[in-house]
Formats: sequence, C-alpha cells, structure tokens
Amino acid sequence: MKNDTQKLIRHVVYPAILTVLFFINAALPVTVLGCANRGLVALAVALISGVAGLAAAVIGLKERIAGNAESAWWIVSTLVLMIPLVALIRLA
Repeated sequence: MKNDTQKLIRHVVYPAILTVLFFINAALPVTVLGCANRGLVALAVALISGVAGLAAAVIGLKERIAGNAESAWWIVSTLVLMIPLVALIRLA
C-alpha cells in the first residue's frame, strides 16, 4: 500500500504541479503580471512540462522494452505533463 502511494505521488502529484501552475497563470488577471509576462510564463511552464513529458515517455518506453511493470506509471506521468502543452496550443 505504501509503495502504491509513493508511486502515485511521484508519477501523478508531482507532474500535476506544473499543470496547476499553468492554469493558475492562465487564471491571473492581466493587471497582475501584464500580458507579455503572462504569456512568457505560460510558454516557459509549457516548455518545461513538454520536455519533462518527453523524458518521461522515453523512460516509459525503455521500461516497457525491459518488461518492467512500472512503465505504465511513466506513461501516466507523460499524459499529466502534456496537459499544459496541449492547453497552450488550444488556448493560443
């Protein structure tokens, strides 16, 4: 049970932090950061999330090839990390 909780935190909660930051930035009024700064912060968070998602996908594929059962957790991490990138493309 403890191991499953650790995996959930590691592969879902930690990556979700970037997603939450992205949507907090999107929900801020323009007067807080300014239009250009909000866009740059959103771009930075989405790019960091995209690179981390790509790394998680590569690790997941390596784990899948090795036959490790933890590969599914890495794919979940990839999906969670891709949310800000997809949202940036969709909202832009």
